[in-house]
Amino acid sequence: MTTRLFATGLLAGFLAGLLIAGLQHFTTTPLIIAAEVYENHGARPHVHPSAAPAGAFGEARLILVHSTHDAADGQSEWAPADGIERTFYTSVVTVATAVGFALMLLAGMLASGDRIDRRQGLIWAAAGFVVTGLAPSLGLPPELPGMNAADLVDRQAWWIGTAVATAAALWLLLRSRSTALQAAGLALLIAPHLIGAPHPAEVVAGSVPAELAARFASTSLAVHAALWALTGFLAGWFWERNETAAAA
Repeated sequence: MTTRLFATGLLAGFLAGLLIAGLQHFTTTPLIIAAEVYENHGARPHVHPSAAPAGAFGEARLILVHSTHDAADGQSEWAPADGIERTFYTSVVTVATAVGFALMLLAGMLASGDRIDRRQGLIWAAAGFVVTGLAPSLGLPPELPGMNAADLVDRQAWWIGTAVATAAALWLLLRSRSTALQAAGLALLIAPHLIGAPHPAEVVAGSVPAELAARFASTSLAVHAALWALTGFLAGWFWERNETAAAA
């Protein structure tokens, strides 16, 4: 069973990650490239995301979660070279994320005793999107380079707490028949948003236009939802095919 889980998760995640990496090339990446122009050179009214060349996928920077844009000594942090190397690393991150999603979905369905198929995969994927995408974005929407933000550690702590609380809330609301437990789930669902996400103490105008930031936030959430949906569908489909082959 373990071998089957890992094989299905790797296959579904690899294929979903590759397809979504291609989708990012035409959606979020041009917006990141445009934001980096504003970040590096200040506001340029004539710059528009559609002006980014179609082949500029390799121009988007890979920013590690726990790093800053510049090193303390003034030297730039390591980053992949433009072109194929940068495209490769971006795709690897997307594929690795999809594989992680697939393994979590399969493990969750197995642990809960649910039948694993395409429909159930999509249902669990929808819950995964709510937990890791929709709920956290209500307080911390996806951000472009150059945007003002609160301390990284504070944002990470709030994001993790929100994801955990939302996952527990969905489980209690959808799996429990106890009114008290469902009420606890509802409380968990809204608690992180009552506490509030961390934001800068002082509001300072950023270099990225509001329209660009809004487009990136909505597009990122759409791509995130597509990643979950495709991963869940493929994980269920491959699992079903494996069952059919084993039965035959």
